[in-house]
Amino acid sequence: MAVTDEAIEKIKKMIVSGALRPGARLPKESELAAELGLSRNSLREAVRALSLIRILDVRQGDGTYVTSLDPQLLLEAVSFVVDFHRDDTVLEFLAVRRILEPAATALAATLIDEAELDALSDQLDALGEHPSVEDLVAADLDFHRGIVRGAGNSVLCSLLDGLSGPTTRARVWRGLTQEDAVGRTLREHRAILAALRDRDPEAARSWATVHIASVEQWLRSTL
Repeated sequence: MAVTDEAIEKIKKMIVSGALRPGARLPKESELAAELGLSRNSLREAVRALSLIRILDVRQGDGTYVTSLDPQLLLEAVSFVVDFHRDDTVLEFLAVRRILEPAATALAATLIDEAELDALSDQLDALGEHPSVEDLVAADLDFHRGIVRGAGNSVLCSLLDGLSGPTTRARVWRGLTQEDAVGRTLREHRAILAALRDRDPEAARSWATVHIASVEQWLRSTL
């Protein structure tokens, strides 16, 4: 194991064991290096790496702290990494969405409150019947984010948010090239919202699956 990897693993064990809790300040560099049997350089590299993935927060002049370890914060790293996807992996990201998002939508049908449903309806009304493709894709992201948030699972919400980036360009491309793609998307959104209002998990799951699968099917036919 590389020295820096060893340092990362030792800090990780301190956090996982509870020796360092969310929000806790790490001991001084010299003290922590001695406690863990590490060189100060390898400890510094480990701290830098862990701060990049939001495990640690280095505050200039104040010290280094464990972050809140909130799922949304930690999963920012997923979003960062998937931004480097290759175009030929977009279908794989869509396949993952097709597994997770319908399940989240079905869950939301039993948990989302009326105020959240009204907000989703207002979003669709504000978009109108003939939005630009760019406006529709942006609204699509907000629409699904609102539904998944209504499911009450912050990990699932953050994970799907992170996975949505690679499929955005494909959805814009579809909207510009496929006949009635905009109208079809709007109709599918209305159907998903109706299923949520009816508190019908299986209908919500089915419409969410149709919605994602239609993009996936179109993309397969164009590659």
